[in-house]
Amino acid sequence: MDWDSKIASNVKQIKPSGIRKFFDIAAQVKGVLSLSIGEPDFAAPDKVLDAMKKSLDDKETSYTANSGMLELREEIAKYFKKHYKVDYDPNDEILVTVGVSEGLAMSLLALTEPGDEVVIPDPAYVAYPAAVELAGGKAVPIPTYPKDDFKVTVEALEKVVTPKTKALVLGYPNNPTGTMMTAEELMPIAKFVKEHDLIVLTDEIYCELVYNGVKFTSFAALPDMRERTIVFNGFSKAWAMTGMRLGYICAPREALAPILKLHQYAIMCANTQAQFGGITALKDCDAEVESMRQEYDRRRKVIYKGLCDMGLPVFEPRGAFYIFPDIRCTGLTSAEFCEKLVQEEKVAVVPGTAFGDSGEGFVRISYAASMETIQEAIKRMSKFVDKYRK
Repeated sequence: MDWDSKIASNVKQIKPSGIRKFFDIAAQVKGVLSLSIGEPDFAAPDKVLDAMKKSLDDKETSYTANSGMLELREEIAKYFKKHYKVDYDPNDEILVTVGVSEGLAMSLLALTEPGDEVVIPDPAYVAYPAAVELAGGKAVPIPTYPKDDFKVTVEALEKVVTPKTKALVLGYPNNPTGTMMTAEELMPIAKFVKEHDLIVLTDEIYCELVYNGVKFTSFAALPDMRERTIVFNGFSKAWAMTGMRLGYICAPREALAPILKLHQYAIMCANTQAQFGGITALKDCDAEVESMRQEYDRRRKVIYKGLCDMGLPVFEPRGAFYIFPDIRCTGLTSAEFCEKLVQEEKVAVVPGTAFGDSGEGFVRISYAASMETIQEAIKRMSKFVDKYRK
């Protein structure tokens, strides 16, 4: 059987994740200090785990409603209104998904037709362009620059938007850069998308992890934006529930109905035990989230100072748990830097090019690792940078 000839052409065109590719390389080297993966080094809160265990003891192992347990959707609605000042009806404007990735994929499948263009700030999370292309659309990168802390601007949007553009994907706090956009910075973007009648898909999975007194603003909370915005969020990062694969979509009912239709056929419903955990996470775990946020902030300050001390240009991240230093002073490409660093100093970080062409000359470092690991990695990186500095 010639399987290659049978595989769909759009699937063959998708590149494997640059994050996983490099993670696999690093896994082959013994004793590596990994600052490469975007996963909390904390366990989920005990209250969440207890709720999941109780659901098993109570033999709660059936399907839930396709949209997710109503109690969970009600708690999501309460949480979103309390923290981000946007109202969503839990009956038909909230959908519980298998992580943000499933929600994004189903949404793009529901929205995208051949020839549609979806614009995405570059660098950005690796799944965004892949999801667009798998849905049959064209992913159009919007280059962003270190002088702007990699924030998208109206000027950059004007250069890429065409009559075929249907949607804009945003992700703030940003993976891989750690940058944040304030309400004041988002307002011109909101005006632009309204003028061009664009849909906005906003990935807000890191919204709880912001620092230095920065206030997170959901894009849907901006004037006139709720009606044209699909919000993605979940429990993986702030509640350290990555393996439980629990996310959700908030959107106007007219937008959510076709997404739910696809979710029904592809997924049926999210994991029942994870949903019980999600209810407890939203109701009872604010203190645990804040404790983790404070610890990330402590690590953020240490790694930022360490990179500055070794002479790497870098802006101070305001959200998520990533930092994105400029490594061009070494004369190495992003890929060369990462490959040599893991081989020579046993420190794993991710090439900026895994997140788009604008990431060349940069690397993504995750500080979702222990302080001990971060401090030792900084020492090794400093030695490495001194060796190759031009």
